[in-house]
Amino acid sequence: MRIVIQRVTQASVEIDKKIKGQIGPGLLLLVGFTADDTDEDLKWMASKVAQLRIFGDAEGKMNLSVQDVGGDVLAISQFTLFALTKKGNRPSYINAAPPAIAIPLYEKFVGYMEAALGKSIQTGEFGADMKVALLNDGPVTIFIDSKNKE
Repeated sequence: MRIVIQRVTQASVEIDKKIKGQIGPGLLLLVGFTADDTDEDLKWMASKVAQLRIFGDAEGKMNLSVQDVGGDVLAISQFTLFALTKKGNRPSYINAAPPAIAIPLYEKFVGYMEAALGKSIQTGEFGADMKVALLNDGPVTIFIDSKNKE
């Protein structure tokens, strides 16, 4: 499982010219899965994201989590996070989980994020053609892979 985390002042996702999800200050998550992701990967990532201290405290130091600041979360499925670009110029997505596996993983991850935060989060729609808009704050952008816990 991979997540690109972007600290934002606002973000939204549009499908068919209609807003599906929208947040104010918080985190935009681009989330991708492989077929071998486990429930433990999902739980670990939800906990890590909820507790990641990337918001400024009173002195401007990154000491606060999205939970601490009462921020919102928008999670968007993103199979292209597993693009392979080693051969040629056309990416391969063979490592991305197929929809039959990825959809339940995405839905479980959303549930774990909501449990970790104690509130609902906004989402896109798996497999839809989505238009994502964001105002990156900082900018702060972090990449986490559950198979490489650094």
